[in-house]
Amino acid sequence: MNCKDAIPWMHEYLDGDLSGPEAAKLKEHLLTCRDCRAMFEQFERTEALVRSLTPVPVPGDLTARIMNGIPMPKRRGAWLRWVRRHPAASVAAVFALVMLTSFATMWNEDSELIVKGTDLEHVQIRGNTVIVPAGQTVRGNLMVQGGEVQVEGEVSGNLTVIDGTVNMASTARIAGQYKKVDQALDYVWYKLNDWATAITH
Repeated sequence: MNCKDAIPWMHEYLDGDLSGPEAAKLKEHLLTCRDCRAMFEQFERTEALVRSLTPVPVPGDLTARIMNGIPMPKRRGAWLRWVRRHPAASVAAVFALVMLTSFATMWNEDSELIVKGTDLEHVQIRGNTVIVPAGQTVRGNLMVQGGEVQVEGEVSGNLTVIDGTVNMASTARIAGQYKKVDQALDYVWYKLNDWATAITH
């Protein structure tokens, strides 16, 4: 046995926790090692001194006072637990919130005239007015934002007007759906649908 292993065994021996064979090995080592024997005697004196001390009476409410003095742990909110359990959904929710905020901000800005479509050859633009002339057909969808739309001819797809007005002549014909977006929430929903359609195609 070396001295490094003997020290923890000394403590166990003094506590009465060392078994017979290990106690015999420790005693054999103490007979041959003067330094460990001196250390063991010092441990015995310290132990005897501690046992001779008169115990200090402990007030009956000490435990309660200590427990009351410990600060209560802060409770985590239910939303924080949900975020930790569903990280992917949390990221998606934050992304959707950022997108909604940016779309709502875009709605509040003064926008210039924007015209989009697959076939704009027959569309006329005069100032802030987009005209589909009589006898002309716009093939596919037509989207106009921030202006006035005057339909005298035909739109073979959908017509979407964002933050603008529509005038339809008696000769006007829209083969698809006509949608007018004039509220911020409708605009956000339209942009999300448009964005989702762009991703899937």
